[in-house]
Amino acid sequence: MDLTLNSRDEAGHTVLAVSGEVDVYTAPALRDRIADLLDSGQHQLVIDLGGVEFLDSTGLGVLVAGLNRAREVGGNLSLVCPQERVLKLFRITGLDEVFTVHPTVDEALASPSES
Repeated sequence: MDLTLNSRDEAGHTVLAVSGEVDVYTAPALRDRIADLLDSGQHQLVIDLGGVEFLDSTGLGVLVAGLNRAREVGGNLSLVCPQERVLKLFRITGLDEVFTVHPTVDEALASPSES
């Protein structure tokens, strides 16, 4: 399955909706999109993983790198993860303690940004 990335500005944040599979083959596209958004001054990112069917360790690494880069520029990267099978990966790896994870985009946008 292909990876689809769609971004939109909403409530002072940039929401990046990710759909498909995030794996060793597609993760570079996600990495590049996050970098492009941060480089263009969009420092409050919400990554919506609601459409993700599969996420591997490469994809997790890209998200961690994106979070670190966002923090370096004074921004933040939070996640929306409504699917239990994807959220389980964050719990198993302990990354649910690293990321702010929300069940919906609306909740992510309503949450105060963390630095």
